[in-house]
Amino acid sequence: MVGRHELTLLFVVVTVAVAPMAALGATTSTDGRVQATSPSLERGGQLNQQSGTAACDYSALYNQTIDSVVQIQTAQGSGSGFVFDAGNGSSFVVTNQHVVNQTSSVGVRFARGETRSGSVVGTSRLADLAVVRVDDTPEYVEALPVADSAPNPGDRVAAIGSPFGLETTITSGIVSGVNRTSPVGFPLPNSVQTDAPINPGNSGGPLVACDTGSVVGVNQAGGGDNIGFAIGASLVEQIVPALIQQGEYSFPLLGVQGVTLTQPLAEANDLNVSQGVYVVDTIDGTPAAEAFQGANDSTVVNGQRIPVGGDVIVAIGNQSVSSREDLLSYLFTQTRPGDTVQVTVLRDGSRQTINVTVTERPTQEQQ
Repeated sequence: MVGRHELTLLFVVVTVAVAPMAALGATTSTDGRVQATSPSLERGGQLNQQSGTAACDYSALYNQTIDSVVQIQTAQGSGSGFVFDAGNGSSFVVTNQHVVNQTSSVGVRFARGETRSGSVVGTSRLADLAVVRVDDTPEYVEALPVADSAPNPGDRVAAIGSPFGLETTITSGIVSGVNRTSPVGFPLPNSVQTDAPINPGNSGGPLVACDTGSVVGVNQAGGGDNIGFAIGASLVEQIVPALIQQGEYSFPLLGVQGVTLTQPLAEANDLNVSQGVYVVDTIDGTPAAEAFQGANDSTVVNGQRIPVGGDVIVAIGNQSVSSREDLLSYLFTQTRPGDTVQVTVLRDGSRQTINVTVTERPTQEQQ
């Protein structure tokens, strides 16, 4: 969902993704695992000595991770997922909420063909994440580690899952960008942009780093022009444990309809700042409605109507805000419903610090 929701600090996410692997100099064994004919690194990555850039042994990466990737089977179709370490001895699989939908039990098929029954223990429609408990997992299955930091643009990654029902598929690419806001569903920050092919059916599968084999994102959405998105690891680590323990996750709501400040906006509003979030409007009944000033007029510049009179958010807490993504990221990772935060705005030419208590973001059905 785009348009108005892309301008609001309200949140969710969706996913998909992946296509076959071409492994030069590799053969496939009877159990489907790739056997590399050249030496492989234990962690999947290697260095190109001539160029000094990071290369990737995708055969080794595939072998390292494939046993931890599953196909999620429902009456409506199939998606993907991966085994997550909850730290309590139980086995859980992370996937997308839209894969399990309203289903309470699913089939979980492992890479070597075993299928187990799984119980859905927690979902977040806004984040499009779900957790499935699986008893009696095969003894060879281990949880995939989740990265403790964001990847860097240019890092080599692989998307793994079951696109179009094609199990145990790997596609390769690089990290095209970080700190993105996914264009699908409600705007969820800290998303990873990749050019690794992501296709329907791999929803919920992992985007893994070549150098470590760790999950840097949950494959979320794919489209044309080699652009795909994955839910960032920081949000996975934050939301999934709550889904395991409480079955749900509460998101904060500020209620600003804002856009990243642009040069035309700055000129039209005679601003002395070049970075921040311009408050176009606020949503009635939210904390922002009382705290912030939205645009109260407009002017025409080069034939385009531009709003004027709105606040510019330049900082929240102890962090500066240069873009809408910065504001979303802080709200999602640093606040919970009921928290009071300090927001610095530029209003009528002067800076003001405002205390705002964020509330709980309602589900779409409640709006």
